[in-house]
Amino acid sequence: MGSFSIWHWLIVLVIVMLVFGTKKLRNIGEDLGGAVKGFKQGMKDGSDAAAPPAQQVAQTIDAEAREKKS
Repeated sequence: MGSFSIWHWLIVLVIVMLVFGTKKLRNIGEDLGGAVKGFKQGMKDGSDAAAPPAQQVAQTIDAEAREKKS
């Protein structure tokens, strides 16, 4: 009673295919796959860019905030 059987999922799949059609479902799948690939590539590029180069020296900037006078 708590989970669906394979027959429930097959009926849902058939109804979805009848409503959306196979061409639209294929386009949605391609778009989703492209988005996942782009996300993975962005995560890979982001982790490479986040690591500072070994030769770069950290610098401290000393600053003071002042109130703007009109």
